[in-house]
Amino acid sequence: MKSDKAKITRLLKTARGQIDGLLRMVEEDRYCIDISNQLLATQAILRAVNREILHDHLNSCVKDAFNSPDGQHKIEEIMDIIDKLTK
Repeated sequence: MKSDKAKITRLLKTARGQIDGLLRMVEEDRYCIDISNQLLATQAILRAVNREILHDHLNSCVKDAFNSPDGQHKIEEIMDIIDKLTK
Protein backbone atom coordinates (compact mmCIF):
# COMPACT_ATOMS: atom_id res chain seq x y z
CA MET A 1 0.00 0.00 0.00
CA LYS A 2 1.41 3.36 -1.04
CA SER A 3 -0.97 5.53 0.99
CA ASP A 4 0.00 7.59 4.02
CA LYS A 5 -0.35 4.81 6.60
CA ALA A 6 -0.41 7.19 9.56
CA LYS A 7 -3.29 9.17 8.05
CA ILE A 8 -5.23 6.04 7.07
CA THR A 9 -4.68 4.49 10.50
CA ARG A 10 -5.86 7.66 12.25
CA LEU A 11 -9.02 7.83 10.14
CA LEU A 12 -9.82 4.14 10.65
CA LYS A 13 -9.32 4.44 14.40
CA THR A 14 -11.67 7.41 14.38
CA ALA A 15 -14.27 5.36 12.50
CA ARG A 16 -13.80 2.50 14.95
CA GLY A 17 -14.41 4.90 17.83
CA GLN A 18 -17.55 6.14 16.12
CA ILE A 19 -18.79 2.58 15.64
CA ASP A 20 -18.20 1.89 19.35
CA GLY A 21 -20.19 5.03 20.06
CA LEU A 22 -22.95 3.86 17.76
CA LEU A 23 -23.18 0.56 19.61
CA ARG A 24 -23.55 2.43 22.88
CA MET A 25 -26.19 4.69 21.36
CA VAL A 26 -28.22 1.67 20.23
CA GLU A 27 -27.83 -0.04 23.61
CA GLU A 28 -28.99 3.15 25.34
CA ASP A 29 -32.01 3.50 23.01
CA ARG A 30 -30.87 6.93 21.85
CA TYR A 31 -32.89 9.07 19.46
CA CYS A 32 -32.99 7.51 15.96
CA ILE A 33 -31.98 10.70 14.16
CA ASP A 34 -28.91 11.06 16.40
CA ILE A 35 -27.91 7.49 15.54
CA SER A 36 -28.49 8.12 11.85
CA ASN A 37 -26.36 11.28 11.90
CA GLN A 38 -23.55 9.37 13.59
CA LEU A 39 -23.84 6.62 10.98
CA LEU A 40 -23.52 9.19 8.21
CA ALA A 41 -20.42 10.66 9.84
CA THR A 42 -18.84 7.21 10.10
CA GLN A 43 -19.66 6.41 6.49
CA ALA A 44 -18.09 9.71 5.41
CA ILE A 45 -14.82 8.77 7.11
CA LEU A 46 -14.80 5.35 5.49
CA ARG A 47 -15.50 6.90 2.07
CA ALA A 48 -12.60 9.31 2.62
CA VAL A 49 -10.27 6.42 3.49
CA ASN A 50 -11.35 4.47 0.44
CA ARG A 51 -10.94 7.53 -1.81
CA GLU A 52 -7.41 8.11 -0.44
CA ILE A 53 -6.39 4.48 -0.96
CA LEU A 54 -7.83 4.34 -4.49
CA HIS A 55 -6.25 7.67 -5.43
CA ASP A 56 -2.84 6.45 -4.31
CA HIS A 57 -3.37 3.09 -6.01
CA LEU A 58 -4.09 4.81 -9.32
CA ASN A 59 -1.05 7.04 -8.97
CA SER A 60 1.31 4.20 -8.14
CA CYS A 61 0.29 0.61 -8.88
CA VAL A 62 -1.90 1.31 -11.91
CA LYS A 63 0.47 3.92 -13.32
CA ASP A 64 3.39 1.49 -13.01
CA ALA A 65 1.34 -1.34 -14.54
CA PHE A 66 0.88 0.57 -17.79
CA ASN A 67 4.54 -0.18 -18.51
CA SER A 68 4.15 -3.89 -17.84
CA PRO A 69 2.10 -6.82 -19.09
CA ASP A 70 -0.03 -6.52 -15.93
CA GLY A 71 -1.67 -3.28 -17.10
CA GLN A 72 -4.94 -4.80 -18.30
CA HIS A 73 -5.38 -6.66 -15.01
CA LYS A 74 -4.99 -3.43 -13.02
CA ILE A 75 -7.57 -1.71 -15.22
CA GLU A 76 -10.01 -4.58 -14.63
CA GLU A 77 -9.44 -4.31 -10.86
CA ILE A 78 -10.28 -0.61 -10.92
CA MET A 79 -13.35 -1.23 -13.06
CA ASP A 80 -14.56 -3.83 -10.53
CA ILE A 81 -14.15 -1.31 -7.70
CA ILE A 82 -15.95 1.39 -9.68
CA ASP A 83 -18.82 -1.04 -10.29
CA LYS A 84 -19.05 -1.73 -6.55
CA LEU A 85 -18.94 1.97 -5.68
CA THR A 86 -21.75 2.82 -8.07
CA LYS A 87 -24.22 0.16 -6.92
